[in-house]
Amino acid sequence: MDEQGQGDELYPIAVLIDELKHDDVLLRLNAIRRLSTIALALGPERTRDELIPFLDESVEDEDEVLTALSEELGNFVEYVGGPDYGHVLLSPLENLATIEEPLVRDKAVESLNKICHQLSQQPIEQYFIPLTVRLSKADWFTSKISAAGLYTTPYSHVTPQSQEGLRQQFAQLVHDDTPMVR
Repeated sequence: MDEQGQGDELYPIAVLIDELKHDDVLLRLNAIRRLSTIALALGPERTRDELIPFLDESVEDEDEVLTALSEELGNFVEYVGGPDYGHVLLSPLENLATIEEPLVRDKAVESLNKICHQLSQQPIEQYFIPLTVRLSKADWFTSKISAAGLYTTPYSHVTPQSQEGLRQQFAQLVHDDTPMVR
């Protein structure tokens, strides 16, 4: 590919990165709302390898931008290559599920559950359940509150052994010291 073609290919991500780093909250919010367009331009592989890791590192922003990001990522499975690759979206959403603002966390949990519905048993057991357990065992109550909302969706899709592990882990949350977690 010639140099001009390579530049055209990188243009959408460069513009997005500039807008996501812009001082104007409205520009950042609009960039989040256009993520699917950027992902289509990049294709599934570059979306997985470049865009998602970039977004994973971009979770320090205004609450309204993070809420929009949490919501957008829940609709992103098709842009990363379908259900076989849906697990790559879990990392940024896990980070968003730890944010102090309840609206951001709620949208992250909603998106995580939406993605879980699209995953098969193996990625649920390999990626989703460990994420749920990590959030459950975190030091901060915000993570534990998010974790509480992640137990029912994977439950019916996993082995009886994994179901038992989920029940045991959930039981620990039920007896957590923090009333908001219980």
